[in-house]
Amino acid sequence: FDSAISDIAAKFSPDLIIVSAGFDAHKGDPLGQLLLSDADFVKMTRVVKQWAAESCAGRVVSCMEGGYNLETLGETVRAHVQELQNQS
Repeated sequence: FDSAISDIAAKFSPDLIIVSAGFDAHKGDPLGQLLLSDADFVKMTRVVKQWAAESCAGRVVSCMEGGYNLETLGETVRAHVQELQNQS
């Protein structure tokens, strides 16, 4: 994730970063089967925030897309939003 996008982010100077937040990659989701944890989503959110801080004054918009396991979705979204709000 980091290396695949870091070079592109460094070359492109966006006004803001828009995240299509698909949570169907979560390990508890029946569709994605990618086995990501809440901590993985938090790490990705943190990386995106860092890119935004370096390139567009921290401007990030996150739009929810996928996520189909209602037992895990709420906690995963909460973790993502909490990291977006984290000022550190």
